[in-house]
Amino acid sequence: MLKKISFFSLGVLICVSLTAASIHKFYVSINQINFVSEKKELQITSRFFIDDVNNALEKKHKSIFYLADKRETPEMTKAFEAYYFENFSIKVNNKSAKLQIVNREIEDDVIILYSVSKNISKISSIEVKNTMLFDFISEQQNIIHSSVLGKKRSALLTVSKSVDVLKY
Repeated sequence: MLKKISFFSLGVLICVSLTAASIHKFYVSINQINFVSEKKELQITSRFFIDDVNNALEKKHKSIFYLADKRETPEMTKAFEAYYFENFSIKVNNKSAKLQIVNREIEDDVIILYSVSKNISKISSIEVKNTMLFDFISEQQNIIHSSVLGKKRSALLTVSKSVDVLKY
């Protein structure tokens, strides 16, 4: 009888744990920075959960946002791009790099933003500041991966450390 109760308790514990794990949401963005020497440019791919971006913009602008939805307006697109530029910046060799958004696409519940920085011939360091969604979600983590001439570096940016320097 005690064995049956123990197995039952274990089963309930496992079910509760699995349910809690499926409810918990991860707050993370993935950002890939690649140096393309032939084009003398940095190519940046940033991935964010659409609902998190919409919620952050709604909080900031005090109006409903519909990014990646048929109800998205040009004003919403502009607000998103402005938010990106306010929160994501790069310095190459201690000099600010001008970013330009070149494309955007949707993959399931993720918005993917493609940006570039041109006229870069040599890289010894990249300083990345990424505070995207920190004003909305204090648990947000922004992962940075980079590749420069075959050298790979990564960083984890959080509310307590929103800037890092990757050296090559």
